[in-house]
Amino acid sequence: MSEIVVIGAGVGGLAAAVRLAEAGHRVSVYEQSGEVGGKLAGYERDGFRFDTGPSLLTLPDVFDGLGLDLRPEPLDPVVRHFFPDGTVLDSSSDHQVFLDRIAAALGDDAARDWARFWARAERIWHASWDSVLRRPVTAATLARLSWRVRDLAAIAPGRSLRSLGRQYLGDRRLRMLLDRYATYAGADPRRAPAALAAIPYAELAFGGWYLPGGLVTIAAALRDRCAALGVRLHLGSAVRGIDADRRVRGIRLADGTFVPADTVVSNVDAVTLYRDLLPSPGPLAGLADRSLAGFVLLLGVRGETPELAHHNVFFPRNYDAEFDAVFGGPGRRARPAGDPAVFVTRAPDSSVRPDRHEAWFVLVNAAPQGTGWGQVDWRRPGLAQAYRDRILALLAERGPDVRDRLLFAEIRTPADLAEATGAPGGAIYGTAGSLIRPANRAPVEGLFLVGGSAHPGGGLPMVTLSAQIVARLIGAASGSRASRP
Repeated sequence: MSEIVVIGAGVGGLAAAVRLAEAGHRVSVYEQSGEVGGKLAGYERDGFRFDTGPSLLTLPDVFDGLGLDLRPEPLDPVVRHFFPDGTVLDSSSDHQVFLDRIAAALGDDAARDWARFWARAERIWHASWDSVLRRPVTAATLARLSWRVRDLAAIAPGRSLRSLGRQYLGDRRLRMLLDRYATYAGADPRRAPAALAAIPYAELAFGGWYLPGGLVTIAAALRDRCAALGVRLHLGSAVRGIDADRRVRGIRLADGTFVPADTVVSNVDAVTLYRDLLPSPGPLAGLADRSLAGFVLLLGVRGETPELAHHNVFFPRNYDAEFDAVFGGPGRRARPAGDPAVFVTRAPDSSVRPDRHEAWFVLVNAAPQGTGWGQVDWRRPGLAQAYRDRILALLAERGPDVRDRLLFAEIRTPADLAEATGAPGGAIYGTAGSLIRPANRAPVEGLFLVGGSAHPGGGLPMVTLSAQIVARLIGAASGSRASRP
């Protein structure tokens, strides 16, 4: 039995705590805020309840084995897509149904193109699932993948998601739909790896799901499971450092208290871990975080909007202009996109809104908080309010005008997320832009990483898989130490 400290009570940290406690370890979790869940958070006002983090659950089976009583409900459509020419396309987890909907909305050629792309996406998914997503990243695993020529060819290292879409999809609207999935990983589709085609495959092959009461109920379920297993949860306890040389000895809290530990699991951003928490900066200390952040509106809306599905995306006429704005580039500072894609979640769940009202979560991609070339200072007076008005006006142009139906419009900028969660710049997805993220096993013995900034990446399924990987690594390490004479 080991004494294990988990830094951060996000989904990855809590899932790791559950698995390690089930294995018989003594586990303590230290969280700087007063709530569990990290970016999986909620907000309540005047009878309205909002998920302020993830709002779509995919791959719910990854939660199996955690002892949670989750009862997800399937969504159809998974997402309703509104294109700038007025076309509307509903995605479906039934492949043939989706092909029929594509044919009806975009034509038979587009449906045949999607079927060809889908066969490639399936190969990418299976290669990723078998060789990457459930395994720690090591030289040995990468070498094993390099010998599996068919899998390597499917993943197409060095190729972008945009180029893959151009190869298979003749219809510009389908290419826009595919491009959007790069933003699920916080990346620019023009630079994101083609392997991210696994994301739409996972969403549409295994379905999109909703939990009554909102996805924030996952955090509550993990908290209760930790309590049942005897995990000691310390809220409002910020960690200021990790005591270590070649191996960890424990952590030091903000008030100076030293907490000894045999093993430390970090659920903070990898950049923060290596730059700020270790005694000397690690190899990621100078990493430029290029992940997307998000500008969010929480809207209390009178009346009902039947033309909307649960999840909706309104595409701009020029998607590349949005990516140029939020990522910046040579000779271009990042800025708020003037005409971004707008994502609207409107849950038809009576427990999250008053009768004959709707709770809208509105998200647009945004540059992270800061004053650097690839950042935006969202604290600049008047900026957030002006951008709120711009997004509401865009919605009115593209479909539903709710400006005269609003009870309130709460704003959440990247600066707010950075302050609430410690995510650098308010980046939603951790380190982004490449297939391989920081390894789950740190160079310091006894230190492990979970969460969206570590392998296998961001999003609820991936951070839950990172906890599974780390629990196995710690189990193997404990067994190795126990066998030493």
